[in-house]
Amino acid sequence: MFKGVKCKHIYAVEFSLELRKTVGIRKIESTVTTGCKYCKSNNLVKDGLRRNKHGDIQKFECRDCKRYFTINICFEKMKYNPQGITTAMQIYFRGESLRNVSHSLKLIGKDVSHQTIYNWIDKYTELIEKYLDKITPKISTSWRTDELYLKVKENTKYLYALMDDETRFWIAQQVADTNNTADITPVFSKGKEVAGTRPNTLISDDPNFYTAFNRELYTNKWPRSRHINHIRLQVDHNNNKMEKMNGEIRDREKTMRGLKKVDNFILTDYQIYHNYMRSHESLTVKHQLKDVE
Repeated sequence: MFKGVKCKHIYAVEFSLELRKTVGIRKIESTVTTGCKYCKSNNLVKDGLRRNKHGDIQKFECRDCKRYFTINICFEKMKYNPQGITTAMQIYFRGESLRNVSHSLKLIGKDVSHQTIYNWIDKYTELIEKYLDKITPKISTSWRTDELYLKVKENTKYLYALMDDETRFWIAQQVADTNNTADITPVFSKGKEVAGTRPNTLISDDPNFYTAFNRELYTNKWPRSRHINHIRLQVDHNNNKMEKMNGEIRDREKTMRGLKKVDNFILTDYQIYHNYMRSHESLTVKHQLKDVE
């Protein structure tokens, strides 16, 4: 700073401060007991711990209704403690199968069946999805789409995915029975619903998307929508970003040895992991600092 030149560390701090102002980073507040869960009275006292082999949970007694209760937000009536459940989900999201997650938990003294882990992921994926439905992502006006064949009970299905070109945010998905004759307008309709807008440009490598594009995304108002389907490997209009995400989905499918049913939560939970947990090389410091300047 003595020379009037900012280094990368100063840029990083400035970017962090601007990011906090823009998105409004929220802290998760600690659990505060403000009333009885039965009669809403504030006349409460702590009354020991509920002990089991998976951990201790604080018990409370209401002096008015004389009832006991515990507070364990989103983990009520769960046999295992939150740390064990979240650890299992983290291992699973990183690409392990349900049985491998079960084996990993046994190494730290947690005897959990793969079916129990399946139930955990099913339950909390649904809770996460309901929360994320209330959030509108900030994405660009250029989207990509592609199809990928999957095995569902040994039958071939096709996964149509919609991704933001700039941030690689997985916007929407649809599983169809066929490739060339499938009606894929629902995935575009879902994309508009999630993003709250339509793209100015759609990049694909298949002209079969043309009909669905005209029906759901095209407009002749300025800026006019444009569908780029003449993909070339040596130019900017390639679909490499989409192919890379297809490879990630393929790896996840191989681990699970195919899908058991079309509405299986495996695709949904991987979409959540891809959007909110996995690191993306496209979000470089250079690109981020450009916004701060």
